[in-house]
Amino acid sequence: MYKDQYPRDGRFGRFGGQYVPETLMPALQELEEAYLRFKRNQKLQKELRGILHDAGRPTPLTFAGRLSEKLGLRVYLKREDLAFGGAHKVNNAVGQCLLAKFMRKKRIIAETGAGQHGVATASAAASFGLECTIYMGKRDMERQRLNVFRMRLLGAEVRKVSSGSQTLKDAINEALRDWTTNVLTTHYLLGSVVGPHPYPMMVRDFQRIIGEETREQLLKREGRLPDAIVACVGGGSNAIGIFYEFLDEDVELFGVEAGGLGLRTGRHAASLVAGSEGVLHGCMSYVLQDRFGQILETHSIAAGLDYPGVGPELAFLKERGRIKVSAVTDREAVEAFLLLARTEGILPALESAHALAYLPEIKRRLGEGALVVVNLSGRGDKDVEVVANYLGGKWGG
Repeated sequence: MYKDQYPRDGRFGRFGGQYVPETLMPALQELEEAYLRFKRNQKLQKELRGILHDAGRPTPLTFAGRLSEKLGLRVYLKREDLAFGGAHKVNNAVGQCLLAKFMRKKRIIAETGAGQHGVATASAAASFGLECTIYMGKRDMERQRLNVFRMRLLGAEVRKVSSGSQTLKDAINEALRDWTTNVLTTHYLLGSVVGPHPYPMMVRDFQRIIGEETREQLLKREGRLPDAIVACVGGGSNAIGIFYEFLDEDVELFGVEAGGLGLRTGRHAASLVAGSEGVLHGCMSYVLQDRFGQILETHSIAAGLDYPGVGPELAFLKERGRIKVSAVTDREAVEAFLLLARTEGILPALESAHALAYLPEIKRRLGEGALVVVNLSGRGDKDVEVVANYLGGKWGG
């Protein structure tokens, strides 16, 4: 059995834990206790389900006929790109904002890389009447300008982070500093299954609705479970969200990380594939680090995957052999982006395009006609400018 509903010591095997300053320990204890009460409160759970229904759940499970014919597989897309805000991030953002209201916190802070978590948080905070501050790396703000403007339109303050690599890692650093200073009034709405316990467990619980819906929808459409499920992996919330319901089933699970410019170049963000055990942002997991334990800079064309760590539960599942992990390059992700656009008329997020790019390898592993579900974790509107810049040399701008 791989499912761990509640890791009581805050760990998945030896991964996880609470590696934080002593000043944050009371806040984490308060959060854990509040979340467990929140989880048992049937009235609040019913309210959460109602809000998510209005935000587009259940999202469709779409058979990609032309893509399937092209690849020699039977491919279904779990359409998280059609959820409110254009990504799976809304599931966790709404859940944690409702939890913050339950805890009587009046201010929300969050980090964001691709901006989808920031948009989801800003939207949820606005609907609950909560003050909202979003931390975002300078580099990510430049390549995700549309989402920065969307967050500001929704009433959030977006704070630029100019330290370090100016990406998601540094945004999380600044959010943690803010939370340490303002812990009495502020809830930190962490966007992925990373960070100190109880965040990996809590975010997983809010995202597992993806897998629950997928199981029900595919059984109705095909009368059986899939041969494989594939999802991109940055921090890992969309991956564990769809994987969790299938952990104890005979279904192959594939996590695809950002290979960037190639693993040999060192310019990538493939923590599970090329990382080692270490501590980052309050938990033990696989991280990209040098021999002295210093965190390395990462690279991915997909801002949401540009992170040097991964959720501890995914690290545990990888070590136990339950999930298979790989990495695809920027070039392969862009090619998959174009393939889905031209076969199905869907623009996927560049993050999701990494999962799509792995489909030929799944065919090689499982054979012609295998039934595969791809978690299409977000839509590609935010990435059109990035793709245009990438293709500029080929298309002449």
